[in-house]
Amino acid sequence: MSRIRAAYFDPDGARFGIPTYWWKGAPPGYATRRQLTAAGLRPGGQPVAAQVLWRGVGGTRTAYLYRVDLAAPKRTATRAQRVAIGKALTARRTCRTCHTVRPYFIPRSLGECLTCAYPTEAAA
Repeated sequence: MSRIRAAYFDPDGARFGIPTYWWKGAPPGYATRRQLTAAGLRPGGQPVAAQVLWRGVGGTRTAYLYRVDLAAPKRTATRAQRVAIGKALTARRTCRTCHTVRPYFIPRSLGECLTCAYPTEAAA
């Protein structure tokens, strides 16, 4: 075991407070939040079970691990929630000045579509 791996290996949690492993050194049964999401799961309110530490840009990096057997399935949005999200996204694409629905999100810094914000450039 290399020195870097040994520096972050604490399966009992005596040094870091929770079980700690090196990069790609966690045992099966643990997953990060992103790995759970990719598998269609979520932590489901469980506490952090372990962590992975590695040396990265700016110092020591941390990834928290959750137990896969305690993970809950991801919740799906209801039909009403999907309709509300669709309306909100359409509102972000609607110009306040010309009331046209654009194929891009209206920049918040301008408050209107690019055609209304820069009328001379659109005419050229």
